[in-house]
Amino acid sequence: MLILYISFCYRDQIVEMFDHAYGSYMKYAYPADELMPLSCRGRVRGLEPNRGDIDDSLGKFSLTLVDTLDTLVVLNKLDEFEDAVRRTLRDVRLDNDVVVSVFETNIRVLGGLLGAHVMADMLRQRGERMQWYRDELLHMAKELGHRLLPAFNTTSGLPYPRVNLRYGVLNPLSRTGTESDTCTACAGTMILEFAALSRLSGEAVFEEHARKALDVLWEKRQRGSDLVGTVINIHNGDWVRRDSGVGAGIDSYYEYLMKAYILLGDNVYLERFNTHYSAIMKYISQPPLLLNVHMHNPTVSVRSWMDSLLAFFPGLQVLRGDLKPAIETHEMLYQVTKQHKFLPEAFTTEFRVHWGQHPLRPEFAESTYYLYKATGDPYYLRVGQSIVEKLNAHARVPCGFAAVQDVRTGTHEDRMDSFFLAEMFKYLYLLFSEKNQLHFDIDDYIFTTEAHLLPVSLSTSQPPCRGNNTVRLSQLPTEDLFTYSCPSTQTLFPNNPSFAKTIRDSYKYLTGVGRAFHASPDRCGIGCNLGCDLAFYCLYCLAGQHYPVSLMLLCNSFHQCLSFNEAHEGVYRVKLVAEVTQTPEEEVVPLIVQLISPPYLGRMVLTAGPAKFGMDLIKQEHGTSPYTACGPIENAQELSGHIALALRGDCMFAAKARRLQEAGAIGVIFIDHREGSNSAETPLFQMVGDGGSTADITIPLVFLFSQEGALLTSALEDHSNVDVLMLPKERQLDYMFSTYTVFFAPSVPVFLFLVVSLITTPDKADKPLGKMNIKFRLAEEGELEEGEARGPTLKFLLEKGEVVLEEEEYRQQGDSCLTPGGDHVLCSYGQTAASPPSHSPNDPNTDPGSQDSRVPQPPPTDHKPWAPQH
Repeated sequence: MLILYISFCYRDQIVEMFDHAYGSYMKYAYPADELMPLSCRGRVRGLEPNRGDIDDSLGKFSLTLVDTLDTLVVLNKLDEFEDAVRRTLRDVRLDNDVVVSVFETNIRVLGGLLGAHVMADMLRQRGERMQWYRDELLHMAKELGHRLLPAFNTTSGLPYPRVNLRYGVLNPLSRTGTESDTCTACAGTMILEFAALSRLSGEAVFEEHARKALDVLWEKRQRGSDLVGTVINIHNGDWVRRDSGVGAGIDSYYEYLMKAYILLGDNVYLERFNTHYSAIMKYISQPPLLLNVHMHNPTVSVRSWMDSLLAFFPGLQVLRGDLKPAIETHEMLYQVTKQHKFLPEAFTTEFRVHWGQHPLRPEFAESTYYLYKATGDPYYLRVGQSIVEKLNAHARVPCGFAAVQDVRTGTHEDRMDSFFLAEMFKYLYLLFSEKNQLHFDIDDYIFTTEAHLLPVSLSTSQPPCRGNNTVRLSQLPTEDLFTYSCPSTQTLFPNNPSFAKTIRDSYKYLTGVGRAFHASPDRCGIGCNLGCDLAFYCLYCLAGQHYPVSLMLLCNSFHQCLSFNEAHEGVYRVKLVAEVTQTPEEEVVPLIVQLISPPYLGRMVLTAGPAKFGMDLIKQEHGTSPYTACGPIENAQELSGHIALALRGDCMFAAKARRLQEAGAIGVIFIDHREGSNSAETPLFQMVGDGGSTADITIPLVFLFSQEGALLTSALEDHSNVDVLMLPKERQLDYMFSTYTVFFAPSVPVFLFLVVSLITTPDKADKPLGKMNIKFRLAEEGELEEGEARGPTLKFLLEKGEVVLEEEEYRQQGDSCLTPGGDHVLCSYGQTAASPPSHSPNDPNTDPGSQDSRVPQPPPTDHKPWAPQH
């Protein structure tokens, strides 16, 4: 009775939270795509600062409303549902001249329309509601499906990542079609929506295209490991990124193979999933961790961090019937949320923050729901309670719920993605609801990756697409009890309600939150033999001394490790080998970007973050930073020898750095695409590589948060060009530095600029420059002092008693110069009052690629890191 009362109270609280979020969207944002909860207004694409691939979800089609439609039915808000359907039919247009993500539009808009149609049709057939409805939502879904189909016009059958809703892909007006790569999840997450659309509309073309894309991904798997990479070339099928995991970039590909079998009844999908799943459990799953590996050499981990999108995987394992690893990974994720309030966009294997963003992602709530329904363990209700309480305490704002910009500081981002309403509240409400409390039988439906509801009856009530050419595998993994059926609670837990607890207890204090470890020496010896449940106990005994520890379990097979009785009791006997190195936690040394050209003259100093690769500015007297270039550099000749500005996002820092370095850039300054971020409130971080070697990257790299970047771009807009120093903070204006003009790339023409050397007096570096006399002269090579750079050099010699030039006077003079007598004359070579003219810099749009997209973002922001956003 107590559990029922708690569930009732939290269910009502979840409805109130939904009303606050949905009501804020309808009041302040509709018909815009998304709500900006801090600004209390709608986000309209093109009217707000560009956020790179995150904005590819926005198509001026009231995204949040469409994505939320079937959530209204789940929460028994039938009046609101009927009103929302009428609004959708009246206001939403799908023929807008806008470039959108094929993946995001499919899962959010097409899935939203189909889920709403299924709910509307269900209510109509019951005679309760929607008697006026005549399949209008299905007709809209079919229209959208046809607008997405041009993306599949490739030689391989893999879709382009973007499509113009009005002009398609290859039309000259489409502004897309030049992309060559897409993520695995982007290409492999179409089958549920497209097949449902085919079977509901009778047009087989949608299912056929989605099936073809899955066939290509299957054929391109690495045959030795049965793993797939993260990014693939859509024209020739070559892998562009070969790291393999279950998080951002791949996640929903695996999910849709499993769920396509459930929805469509085609064994081919299940056989492929089982093959992949065996590989995942062999190479990627290191309970409770899920680590990315190289698809061609899967015994090698390619990075030491995980992204938050993998939190969906325990729920998928529940569908598979593999409860033990699902419980282990979920418990690890729960411990991370205890430590950081929310799941960071990415976190290390030591459970430290790697990317601090949390855009209110629902995947952890999703897996919590699945585990509670599978086990009935009230523990997962308590997990759900913690999610509800943290959302109210740390994300709720007067106009909705705001994404967390950094879990370490609790700062907010002016962002409430549509998936928050489409998924988070749906899973939380279902978690605290019994089946008989819902308006329909939830077991009759399968969730898409966006939690839209599609009826499993499609496998029998509607025919499959024509020409199903998929082939069964000749060799299949060993089948188990749940290969062709969903797991049964009675079969899994006969007279053993504490099953899940016995697994969780081994990971209860995994992150160190709760209590410290106090182990006896005989249980923490290196090389000791111990049970599997003690392996992490031993790990933390060592880690308690602040030693990083790597573990290797030395047993070749399950049978070599276990006796029959031990196997029955769930005890693994392993040999633990620990490699211990004492290294203090790495400190992030702040760098600066200092503007030295007039009128700034060194007085504007912007705090910047470093990179773990490229030129080490701490050991250099001058340098620059990396640039955002996920696609081909079209103006490499103009870029050569200059610093470029670029937005963060879309692909890995290392990939961008390589492209810019190859184009001849001497450096690039990254600017954070997250609105409002600044160095005062957001901890500095070091940009990291892509998991491989970064020894080939030699240009220096720095990073500016959004507010500091806005100061720099504002300076560029006001003065066309500025000269900057990029150096460690403690060295500002203490030495002679080589500096270079900054410009936007790749679209702005570049003029020839002189390299400038600035000479200052160290003991006066901290004093305001005020008024000064300036004399220009060209020094020949033989005139240079010892230690200065060789070659013609423009020098500023600061002396007293000749020309006084005030800052305001300088601004008014334009392109004229002052003679010693105070007269204005035309500037001659080597004598200038302003930097050479330049075209106005354009806002650099981010290019297609990863983040964190969907992640992580690392974060992502990276759907998405790119990566797609789910």
